[in-house]
Amino acid sequence: MNTMNVIHAFEIEGLVVQTGDVICTTNGKPDILPGEFWRLVGRLVPGDVDHVVMYVGPGGRCVEAGSRGVITFEMPDSTWDTERMARERGLLFDTFYGVASPLDGQDCSEEEERRIRARVAEYCLAQVGKPYNLNFLDAETEEAFYCSQLVYKAYQQVGVNLNTGLSIEQLPGTNNIVYPQEIWGECMHRRARSARTIEING
Repeated sequence: MNTMNVIHAFEIEGLVVQTGDVICTTNGKPDILPGEFWRLVGRLVPGDVDHVVMYVGPGGRCVEAGSRGVITFEMPDSTWDTERMARERGLLFDTFYGVASPLDGQDCSEEEERRIRARVAEYCLAQVGKPYNLNFLDAETEEAFYCSQLVYKAYQQVGVNLNTGLSIEQLPGTNNIVYPQEIWGECMHRRARSARTIEING
């Protein structure tokens, strides 16, 4: 029996997210010192998107895999206030980039989409408490997770493959890594450039 019957919605930086949507961020925040550290870490990851978080609801409730392993945390309001959330998130400082919606553009009925959204959220919630996966080459394990691997595995359960084979040149095997940028690029996505300008791609 499905224990999550309600699909939640929340607004973040002017964009509406629903249960199962993926919040995408870039590492760092330019105006604070710890943010500069995370920005440098982000340079190691291909593409503009360095980190992903699944929105599950209700309210601002999210699931992510970070330095503290798989956790839930709450966005305090509709602004991505990384400093307010940092302690709960293991001192991760990042900047909101946009929202990726793996189910947008898929040929699903409304009922099927609701079922899938509920299922991927339940999968992520079931992993809470598991450790961070430092072996980025092993995206198939379910014993530990890194951020984009958690989203990848959740959607793999419902037949959506978010691994496009992106790799780092001259580093064999890196196509096995599921990068945050792949999730952004593979899905319909919306990026809030400002409060009044929203770019829609996909």
